Amino acid sequence: MAIACRVLIVDDELLVRQGIKHLLNWEHEGFQIIGEASNGKEALELIEREEPHIVITDIVMPVMGGEELTRAIKSRYPQIEVIILSSFGEFDYVRSTFQSGVADYILKPKLEAFQLLDIVKRTARKIPSLKLEEEGEADSGQTIPWMLDKLLSGYEFDLDEHVVAQAFPHDSFQLIGADLMQAQGKGNEWHEEQHWLDRLGAELEQELHGAVYTKLPTDSNNIVMLVNLNKADKDKIIRLGRRLAVNSEVQHAAPIWTIGEPFTRLEELSASFKEQYLTLSSYRFFLPISQHLIVYNELPPNDGEVESFNMNHFSELMSRRQFDEAFEALIEHVNSLAAHYKTDVFEFKSFVGNVIFNITILLSRLDSDMKKLEEAKYTYFKQIGEANHANEAISLLHAFLSEANDVIEKRSAAGSNSNMTQLLLFIRENYAESLSLTELAKHFHFNPSYLSSYFTAHNKEGFSEYLNKIRVEKAADLLRDSAVSISEISSMVGYSDHSYFTKVFKKLTGLSPSHYRKQYTTKKRD
Repeated sequence: MAIACRVLIVDDELLVRQGIKHLLNWEHEGFQIIGEASNGKEALELIEREEPHIVITDIVMPVMGGEELTRAIKSRYPQIEVIILSSFGEFDYVRSTFQSGVADYILKPKLEAFQLLDIVKRTARKIPSLKLEEEGEADSGQTIPWMLDKLLSGYEFDLDEHVVAQAFPHDSFQLIGADLMQAQGKGNEWHEEQHWLDRLGAELEQELHGAVYTKLPTDSNNIVMLVNLNKADKDKIIRLGRRLAVNSEVQHAAPIWTIGEPFTRLEELSASFKEQYLTLSSYRFFLPISQHLIVYNELPPNDGEVESFNMNHFSELMSRRQFDEAFEALIEHVNSLAAHYKTDVFEFKSFVGNVIFNITILLSRLDSDMKKLEEAKYTYFKQIGEANHANEAISLLHAFLSEANDVIEKRSAAGSNSNMTQLLLFIRENYAESLSLTELAKHFHFNPSYLSSYFTAHNKEGFSEYLNKIRVEKAADLLRDSAVSISEISSMVGYSDHSYFTKVFKKLTGLSPSHYRKQYTTKKRD
């Protein structure tokens, strides 16, 4: 039997990669798509372990483009042929890749099935170690890898029931796999994946002797096995999962295992994987870090929903400088979200990131020195987006709030004199109004109780004492320089109660308003 030609697709656009994968019945034509990459760096990692015969690559990509990738391939793996994908305006790049030894190029806007097939077949004939199956020589039926790939991609087609029955003789299917995000060490992804894949295969062989299993074509962060077994053996696969989880518990940065719900027809694979298995797997973001196994029918209670966060109230608390109360409410809400394991992970991370963004804006409106915090927030956004567990994201939020509190305290210390000056000036300008501590706090966005203690701490008189002092000073001026009646003067300086005005005036000057005026008039005559 002829060897299938192994093809790797490299393009930063997912739709382009999917389009190429499904433009042809590759296996029928004697080719096998062995992987995809979104840039040249990822492609080189795949090439090292998958050993493709042909690489079809875009020319312009982030991280590492097709031009640099081609040079690297021809330097390290001269036996691999490269086909370039390009747009009309990129021919200068294409010309340079021809100097590196590419086999051919295809214009993306002109990409059609017959043209692509013609180019890859002509390229494959250049490879000495490869003998392509001639057209019509290959099996015209569907293969299991082809079916699984099409099903997971959401393509609708009629399954070859004969092929399915031969490949999967048992009456039930189940998905078991591991999330490798926590298990992978930098630069060691392939070894980690292969280690756990081998371990899973060994456990399946030991526990489910007659079962049929095959690895699904998923992304590199997950290994997922489709297991065809008898319904009566469903407890065995859970027992197998427990052994894997126990093994994970004793290893540093081990994966989280997930066992999905059984299903009976291969046509259900896409729904079972996307709507059920991946959802189950996502719960590990909120479940205890010590939990290394998630089973479809063993989830803890998760009743009710978390109330929406009142961002308006939070903003109001921030504006009033009630920072402790605002941050306490925020942490309480985030903890409630994290305790609800069905919370959407993307929404959770987005909420934490949005709150950090809003806090920086709210603090900047309060004249805080925000340069350091403004720069730090982008690092927090990135780290929260990359967080593997809710605890990690919450720790980052605590760290940000700690930095925010530092900004608040420094601003408070540096701006205390300035704030006090503004408060005293406002009182001097508005003493004649019905001025109260509550009104003053509202105007300056302070908590009233905090403002009272702040005023006393930064001024030798309290609020009421200072206000009475200003009013009495203004009243004394009017008593000396005008013939306005004392009751009118009382009203003009902010007192609605004439007797209270008289009492306050006498307390501060030692004289009643009438005696003060009489004494001043006598002195003036003398």
